[in-house]
Amino acid sequence: MQTKNIVVMVTAKDEKEARGIARVLLEKKLAACVNVIKGVQSFFWWEGKVDQAQEILLVIKTCQKSLSQLIENVKAVHSYDVPEIIALPIVGGSEDYLNWVNETCS
Repeated sequence: MQTKNIVVMVTAKDEKEARGIARVLLEKKLAACVNVIKGVQSFFWWEGKVDQAQEILLVIKTCQKSLSQLIENVKAVHSYDVPEIIALPIVGGSEDYLNWVNETCS
């Protein structure tokens, strides 16, 4: 089954910011569903050295056509200078669920 749905991953500094991002995306119908996952330990290069942070991960289910607006909206409310916003294709899944995602974010 071919799909035009995507999963977008975004990390946030804390639960309050993550919930705020989720709310913005859902209110604007740029996402059908957002999971907020606490307790993510991130290790990364920043300003020439390895850094680490406790973060919150948002797993966002949406449509490919909503991606550019989703990115714009996340950047507008995110506290990071360079927020992680990574989109991955959904190659298959429950047809009912994927249809619901398409209907919700259109």
